[in-house]
Amino acid sequence: MQITGCGVYRFNDISVPDSIKTIKVVQLENRATYVNPQLSQLVTERLRQKIVSQTRLSQTNNDNADWIISGTITNYTFTTSGISQGQEATNRLTVTVHVVRLATKSNETKEYDVSRNFEFKSSLSIQQAESQLRDELVRGVTDDIFNRLFSDW
Repeated sequence: MQITGCGVYRFNDISVPDSIKTIKVVQLENRATYVNPQLSQLVTERLRQKIVSQTRLSQTNNDNADWIISGTITNYTFTTSGISQGQEATNRLTVTVHVVRLATKSNETKEYDVSRNFEFKSSLSIQQAESQLRDELVRGVTDDIFNRLFSDW
């Protein structure tokens, strides 16, 4: 007889060194070819709120924060994702954000690229798809950024 153990593993375990007390989140820049004018502000604000509610870090607007988070929306594209026999065609919105975390005391920089796809019916216009996907898009991209910044995996 073999006994195996199992545990609960979470992929969102927050990992922040004890020496880090303050954080500044700079407004995301939008350098994608197609610009959604609301996306930068919405993702930045949601990231700030998530950091306040899920970490012990204090937000600041000072450049002497322990960590400074900045980023750029580098990709925001629409493509046809596929047509299956007997199924409606779907389109895909792909969003990519390049994120930079600067540890000001050590001057150490870590950079991450976060990318997420969102499927929608091909019968929708771009504006309709953006409207329909807005909450899911902001939540998904923000969660991915947060997890890359604060998880050790």
